[in-house]
Amino acid sequence: MGRFKIKKQDTFIDMTPMSDVMVLLLTFFMLTATFVKEEPIKVQTPGSVSEIKIPEKNLLTIFVNPEGKVYMTMDSESSLGALADKMVETGSLSSLSPEERKAFAQAPTFGTPLNTMKSWLSPSNAEKRNDLLQDAAAGIPCDSAHDELKLWVQAASDVCGDGMRIAIKADQNTPYAVIKKVMDSLRSIHQNRYNLITSLKGVDD
Repeated sequence: MGRFKIKKQDTFIDMTPMSDVMVLLLTFFMLTATFVKEEPIKVQTPGSVSEIKIPEKNLLTIFVNPEGKVYMTMDSESSLGALADKMVETGSLSSLSPEERKAFAQAPTFGTPLNTMKSWLSPSNAEKRNDLLQDAAAGIPCDSAHDELKLWVQAASDVCGDGMRIAIKADQNTPYAVIKKVMDSLRSIHQNRYNLITSLKGVDD
């Protein structure tokens, strides 16, 4: 008796719906992603077990590198542009040309004394602007005799209002005396609430 043979059929799976879903997901993540600003000032933050998240908006970040130089940035170009306008309005910074203001607003980090700010923003320094932040003369002064940091922070507070948050991102090798100068500068303008940015580590570490 012959065996019954089952007719084989090709299985066809339509992948079009899956492709549509993948394209939609990819488009969604591309449109909603937040790009992290490049930080020319590299700091290795100390470890901590705290999991408090720093807000992404209305944030003023103060960087302190291992040599004790102080730098600043804000979370958006519009905030940086408004900050520059406020510093010019108060007379702390000399007037800026449209090109200089645009360069300031687009800078990922700034940190030079006020008397060298226009030179730093000069179009001739556009290619080496980040490199100039590493010079010996770079950094925002914050000592008691010549405290420019409080001028920047006060202007940022006037621009952003009471909702502004301050975060200090210091290298783990930065001397405590420098951190104390930054804190004293903030305290002098009644900015007593701020966050210290750290790297998350395990409890066993």
